[in-house]
Amino acid sequence: MFGRRTAPAQPPAAPASKPAKPAAPKPAPAQAKKRPADAPAAPPRVAAPAPKPSEQPVEIGGRSDEYFQTKTTIFNALIDTIDLSQLAQLDTESAAEEIRDIVNEIISIKNVQMSIAEQEALLQDICNDVLGYGPLEPLLARDDIADIMVNGSSRVFIEVGGKIQLTNVRFRDNAQLMNICQRIVSQVGRRVDEASPICDARLPDGSRVNVIAPPLSIDGAALTIRKFKKDKLRIQDLVNFGSISPEGAKVLEIIGHCRINTLISGGTGSGKTTLLNCMTGFIEHDERIITCEDAAELQLQQPHVVRLETRPPNLEGQGEVTMRDLVKNCLRMRPERIIVGEVRGPEAFDLLQAMNTGHDGSMGTLHANSPREALQRVESMITMGGYNLPSKTIREMIVGSIDVVIQAARLRDGSRRITHITEVLGTEGDTIITQDLFVYDITGEDDNGGIIGGHKSTGIARPAFWDRAKYYGKEAELAGALDAAAE
Repeated sequence: MFGRRTAPAQPPAAPASKPAKPAAPKPAPAQAKKRPADAPAAPPRVAAPAPKPSEQPVEIGGRSDEYFQTKTTIFNALIDTIDLSQLAQLDTESAAEEIRDIVNEIISIKNVQMSIAEQEALLQDICNDVLGYGPLEPLLARDDIADIMVNGSSRVFIEVGGKIQLTNVRFRDNAQLMNICQRIVSQVGRRVDEASPICDARLPDGSRVNVIAPPLSIDGAALTIRKFKKDKLRIQDLVNFGSISPEGAKVLEIIGHCRINTLISGGTGSGKTTLLNCMTGFIEHDERIITCEDAAELQLQQPHVVRLETRPPNLEGQGEVTMRDLVKNCLRMRPERIIVGEVRGPEAFDLLQAMNTGHDGSMGTLHANSPREALQRVESMITMGGYNLPSKTIREMIVGSIDVVIQAARLRDGSRRITHITEVLGTEGDTIITQDLFVYDITGEDDNGGIIGGHKSTGIARPAFWDRAKYYGKEAELAGALDAAAE
């Protein structure tokens, strides 16, 4: 929502048809040699790892070792035959047709015995390798996968339904994996190599990509893709998933519509960006919105949106544009709302200044485990920016800028829930005072280990943003949602 095949590093060394089994027994002989006297204990140790369901790779495409060996042979012959410089001048469809023709000729010349289905799969795989993202293509095509995690060429994990699963997808070698990483990041004008082995990028659909390459990643490049669903989620979808109650969704709609400054907090993979996308759906279409992100992934539906993206330094270490530079510059662009994809550093100060100087309804996300921790993190980020301000002054600035903190969380069963809708009221001494409007109460779990719970109102009938809702004519709807939640 807000979604091993243990293979040898060199395929020719393992001709067996079931690669998972040769890897499992290897520890047993080594242990037997060390401790020959423990003969009775040896059989259970050998048998124990086999039934583990979490280690069973999820079949994606059902490819055998023999298939990968054949594919490698034909691919190498294709590279020797084809003129890549001429291929680059063709459009994707013509290039794919050219590759298919040459591969069919190679199959005939080498007299490779394959069924029609296997031959079609081979043609598609090789086209993906040359023109697309190789073995990642089937995973990117699935809409139920939330994350793709590549740990070197032979270990690919996916997240489905909040749970991480091992797949049988693998790359030809680490060189192929690195080539695909470079292909992804080069599309957005970035690079990944030994000189700059860490890179944040995005796919054309907005999916977030992170690459960390050797020598920092020891076992080959580590590629992580946070996929976006093809169908953009709306707040009603979150209600259907149980992430928020209908009454809570109505309150979120009023918060988004009435230009209330909002901070969305949560851990990694908790659905912060998805929730931010849903919240922006309530912005009026005549408002000018400016977004600032490290990698552009927000998908706003309004017609008047300016999207800004940070830029890393070049090879000489020059030309870097930070998030703070973007936030400061967008204040000169006559914005009505400023949306920061993720607040990570000193730009928190500039965002608070914007929220407090006429840009009502601005939004941002940050990593924190509770609304109170989110406010503490904002204070810490401002302090790290080198501002010599007293803590009391920073807290007063936070209180004067942020109206509501929405907490998202991923529970241990993999489900995502909005656990708190919290107002920021003011300060009492050196302490920031908050009050919860809605909380998610866990009551137990079902037979399958799923969390059972519900969203409950705390009984606040007149929140602090009541006057703002009244200004926009939404006070009746707000009162109705709070009354319904209290029943």
